Amino acid sequence: MVTDDDTSKTPRNDNLISNLTGYLDTRIDLVRLELQEKVKSILVSTVHGVMLALLGLFFLIFLSIFAGLALNDALDSHFWGFGIVAGFYLLLLVLVLLGVDKAAFQGVANNLMKDTIYKSDKRQA
Repeated sequence: MVTDDDTSKTPRNDNLISNLTGYLDTRIDLVRLELQEKVKSILVSTVHGVMLALLGLFFLIFLSIFAGLALNDALDSHFWGFGIVAGFYLLLLVLVLLGVDKAAFQGVANNLMKDTIYKSDKRQA
């Protein structure tokens, strides 16, 4: 007499189940590795961006000091050059606050992030 339990324990079913389990384990490991690579690339990009921003800020500060000192020398004054440089930055601030809409920045962000998920997916659909 043959029962259902006896037929489900065939070597073929055991092999199929072990293959399926191995496939799932491999697939999980692959997803973990892909996630780890993405996190690593985000970290590297962030550190690179922060370093570029910091170096750019230093350049802007020293260029502003240089411009202020050069204007002071040209105007034969101790403070008017720095006042002119500060006024220039104030003018830029007012123009950005009043003239530039957030939609312009949103458009730039949309163009930069356009289809990045689909471009980075290496699997074939």
